[in-house]
Amino acid sequence: MKSLLTLALAATVSLGTLAATPSFAEYPEKPVAFVVPWAPGDLEDVLTRMIAEDFQAKYGSPAAVLNKPGGGGGPFPGAIFVANEPADGYTVGSFVVGVPTVGPQIGIDELNPNPFEPLGIFLTYPFVIVAGQDAPYDDIDGLAEYAKTNDVALGHFGAPLPPTQVTLALAKSKGFSFASDAAFDALDCNTLASGDVDVMNTTLQLVLPCLDKVKVLASIGKERIPLTPDTPTVSELVPAINLALWNGLFVRKDTPADAREKIIAVAKETIMSERAQKLASETGALLYWQDADESTAQIEADIKAQGVIADILK
Repeated sequence: MKSLLTLALAATVSLGTLAATPSFAEYPEKPVAFVVPWAPGDLEDVLTRMIAEDFQAKYGSPAAVLNKPGGGGGPFPGAIFVANEPADGYTVGSFVVGVPTVGPQIGIDELNPNPFEPLGIFLTYPFVIVAGQDAPYDDIDGLAEYAKTNDVALGHFGAPLPPTQVTLALAKSKGFSFASDAAFDALDCNTLASGDVDVMNTTLQLVLPCLDKVKVLASIGKERIPLTPDTPTVSELVPAINLALWNGLFVRKDTPADAREKIIAVAKETIMSERAQKLASETGALLYWQDADESTAQIEADIKAQGVIADILK
């Protein structure tokens, strides 16, 4: 009898202990925001929306893209938003190369030291330097000659961003400079048609609807874009300027491993899906999955490459 009472008491204590132990819900238990620090419509936005849709379908928790354009401030206001959110996996940044490579260096307290770690890089942009159809030049050398005696206005996504620095370094290497430049949240067919700029560096996606009405002077990347095979890359024109432009998923440091793993699992599957690869073939984008360690090494290499560009611009 004493043994039975002892067992009953032990069982009661054990159940009481379990009841008193706090239960931890499995991630995700609430909505997940994928922050794109640009206006809707470009490749990183479209692909991140695919990832969010697949994340919601797989885990049953609401997930959506939150666009945080910077009003001419590039991606940094959106990155600051992510930096100020808890490191819990419920706010994921979909960031261009400039966020981890430039953000910590331009006096933004929230981004210095770099608060982010990559989950993976998934997109290399088909980035181009374009002019209007009526421009009196057809290539970079023609632009260089024209700009020596005429004012040419450049449109870009932000002065400190890599595409802008590449474009300015290309101009300097070719012996000319732009008379003026301005930052825009979107650089598309309307930007050129309005006459706000003469030349702009933008993603091919944003000028695809009017590709037959613009002149693609150069592409920024390590390989020519399949949709514009006759257009040279900047690195072909000036070999010292060799920088690819990419987008990846980032989270705050100290984000739990299980959250990272679940986001990565969905993102990898999405990027290799038929619908994502179809988008790549239609836009000239390069899609792949570069894991966290490879992405960290890529960021370090890009910081060095940008140092070379900075030396050209001195």
